[in-house]
Amino acid sequence: MNIRIEPSWKEALKEEFGKEYFKQLTEFVKREYLSTTVYPPPKFVFNAFELCPFDKVEVVILGQDPYHGAGQAHGLSFSVPEGQRIPPSLQNIYKEIKNDLGAAAGSAAGTNSEIPKSGNLEHWAKQGVLLLNATLTVRASTPGSHQHQGWEAFTDAVIRTISDKKEHVVFILWGRYAREKAALIDGSKHLILESAHPSPFSATHFFGNHHFSQTNAYLEKHGKQAIKWI
Repeated sequence: MNIRIEPSWKEALKEEFGKEYFKQLTEFVKREYLSTTVYPPPKFVFNAFELCPFDKVEVVILGQDPYHGAGQAHGLSFSVPEGQRIPPSLQNIYKEIKNDLGAAAGSAAGTNSEIPKSGNLEHWAKQGVLLLNATLTVRASTPGSHQHQGWEAFTDAVIRTISDKKEHVVFILWGRYAREKAALIDGSKHLILESAHPSPFSATHFFGNHHFSQTNAYLEKHGKQAIKWI
């Protein structure tokens, strides 16, 4: 099956594209785009992979569904395009970054340490942060509508492939759903960071996890560049 995805990922995941579940998933997604409004736009379905090639992956941040509102989803977990209002979970992520890294985060990024006014996280992806949703498409205004159609099998394969073929990657798992994916990861050669989800419903248990400073310390320990989070 000829899937339009970044070449290094196409090679790394080539076995998945020929499997029966992926063929059925492809047909399902095609029908959905033809019959209803689906997010993100087709050109952004594999945007996380396009912006963060397989050989560049240093960090994985796992989300669940794309945003289901107009103009919000662009293929990166927790991220929204320029001009979109910053969602509550991302606002809390920014607060934790500021509290965790403080002025050091701002000076490292060449900016001040104020919370960003944009929710576009493409600059994370381009530094090697794979912003992966477990499900890569969703019907408008209907969260969870494309779950259990095959996307989870595919993104589980993505996680396993990174775990098996790379070393010293940081996997950031927020919330119960993401934390269940820890079973796919070899903790002897990667760093797994788990906490509550940054949603306003659980943010009190999310704040103070220090995942951003822990990520950078681990990367630097293994001779890699720290991420400029803001």
